[in-house]
Amino acid sequence: MTTIEARHTTPAKRTKPATTGEKPKAAGKPASAHAAPRKTGASDDVHAARITKHDRILTLLTRRDGATIPEMMEASGWQQHSVRGFLAGTVKKKLGFPLTSSKSEGELRRYRIDTKRGR
Repeated sequence: MTTIEARHTTPAKRTKPATTGEKPKAAGKPASAHAAPRKTGASDDVHAARITKHDRILTLLTRRDGATIPEMMEASGWQQHSVRGFLAGTVKKKLGFPLTSSKSEGELRRYRIDTKRGR
């Protein structure tokens, strides 16, 4: 038997539990005191337009003046080493964006994704 065959199992049939004379639940009341009220409407839109931490940082990096590490830390909630790792591992290596940094006298280093314009 191969490992693929060993992992492949058929789903177990679920049977409905036998009722033992339970009283029907009253309409309009929650099943328990801990049951959360159901939200409808706007909550569905929130999940559809979810903005990730990666998106926030990439938005900061595409600004004309770029972003500093403290700005990216504040936007994402990450620690400094996590932001630097994201810049090196994800932005440069995985996504392949040209990341540049610049530092003026007396200012923090600013990182920016260079976009080719005018082509």
